[in-house]
Amino acid sequence: MEEEKFHGLPSSKRSPRLLKVSASAAVFVLFLIIVLSGCIISGLDIFIFPGGSLREVFDVSKRPEDLSPSSQKIEYPLNCTNTTKPQTCPTDYPTMFRPTDLHATECPEYFRWIHEDLRAWKSTGITREMVERTKDFAHYRLVILKGRVYVEHFRKPFQTRDVGTIWGIVQLLRLYPGKIPDLELMFYCNDQPVIMKSDYQRKNASSPPPLFRFCGNQSAFDITFPDWSFWGWAEINIGPWENTVRAIRQNSKRIEWNNKVPYAYWKGNTGVAATRRDLMKCNASSGQDWKAHLYHQQWSDEIRRGFKQSKLEDQCTHRYKIYVEGEAWSVSEKYIMACNSMTLMVKPEFLDFFTRGMIPLEHYWPIRPDNKCRDIKFAVEWGNNHPLEAEVIGEGGSKFMEEGLKMKNVYDYMFHLLTGYGKLLTYKPEIPPGAIEYCTETMACPAKGLFRKNMLESMVKSPSDLPPCTLPPPYEAGELQAFLGRKESVSRQVERWEAEYWEKMNKNR
Repeated sequence: MEEEKFHGLPSSKRSPRLLKVSASAAVFVLFLIIVLSGCIISGLDIFIFPGGSLREVFDVSKRPEDLSPSSQKIEYPLNCTNTTKPQTCPTDYPTMFRPTDLHATECPEYFRWIHEDLRAWKSTGITREMVERTKDFAHYRLVILKGRVYVEHFRKPFQTRDVGTIWGIVQLLRLYPGKIPDLELMFYCNDQPVIMKSDYQRKNASSPPPLFRFCGNQSAFDITFPDWSFWGWAEINIGPWENTVRAIRQNSKRIEWNNKVPYAYWKGNTGVAATRRDLMKCNASSGQDWKAHLYHQQWSDEIRRGFKQSKLEDQCTHRYKIYVEGEAWSVSEKYIMACNSMTLMVKPEFLDFFTRGMIPLEHYWPIRPDNKCRDIKFAVEWGNNHPLEAEVIGEGGSKFMEEGLKMKNVYDYMFHLLTGYGKLLTYKPEIPPGAIEYCTETMACPAKGLFRKNMLESMVKSPSDLPPCTLPPPYEAGELQAFLGRKESVSRQVERWEAEYWEKMNKNR
């Protein structure tokens, strides 16, 4: 047998002195392991059961290069008081943001619309007087000062749209502590636009006042902001976006494209808009098969049944899904497009922050509002005759929802929009009299039922490891019009295909 080697010496030739040194070294190494294990365990105790304040845990005296990623990844505790005293906000939240990974990716293309939404105030700035002019119809005023949120409520909106949006902003401040500038804004929670461009195009007209809202259109100056449902919509049993889109995607992939129902599908409340009632005329019937299965959603019945027939992840059984607006834009858009089916989008008048970056035949199939039935029938026939192409379009829209609209991007959009808006203010914001301070504790601790569940699921538990994505530059002169022209050109091509289809159908009759 070959002799065992030890530092190049046969075992028979090892000296007693060498063996003694080796044994001493082994004991010393074992001692070090025991000591270091105790330190690590003690350190873990500090992080799991922090006896100090959050400021001590987030040691601002140390530079990022002095800290390991594991020592920086610290979760925010949710400190709910168990007394009869009102819940208060902690005073020791970290005020500095130090990502462990300094590499910033470029933001998605649709972030460029932030520049367009703020363009009206680029040369004038935003004065206090401008902000105050929206008080008569805003639902609330929100102020951020030194990383803390204060809200002055004016009127109650529909359901809890205000609560969901405020919660989202509070979570943004936890994700990027100390990064959002001091600012003051007014928020309008209803659907229809308010600050119309036509009112400010007259000679000697004043500058438009800034107002935040969930959607915009070409006729208004309203600033588009992510809607409340990204953090859940408790009233109709919808959870936070991150979990919901994952469930939709998983369920949609269980059915192969060829096994999906070869019809278009839509389900919603027809009572909110004439365009939806018009859509119902396209339902497949014995008289005319427009290749559509359309259903009215009666929410009062659904609430009574416990939402058993309205699970979003169970509505991905068809090859095609229809999106049509409600009173204005509809929250349903992102859930419909996440389904991996080809979205048939009835041309919208109102756009939310992300759909402005989507392109027909890449992310959806365009449908004309005044020609719904014939357009839907052609789209379905085209898709059934071109299954690979239709599946690619469906996957393109679904991937846009899953990746382009991941929560990191939602928060980054909010970050860049609020940062750009804050830089335009010409005055120093102050806490308004009677304002309420909002934080995770004051919102989540007293919440009950699905409201609390949604908050706990969507709660930002620690600062981001990554910095915000890099905001792309504004559109150059003519660039935006070229982009919009490209979208219009594709839609016109679809219309030509359809005209040829119906001409051929009429000849064969």
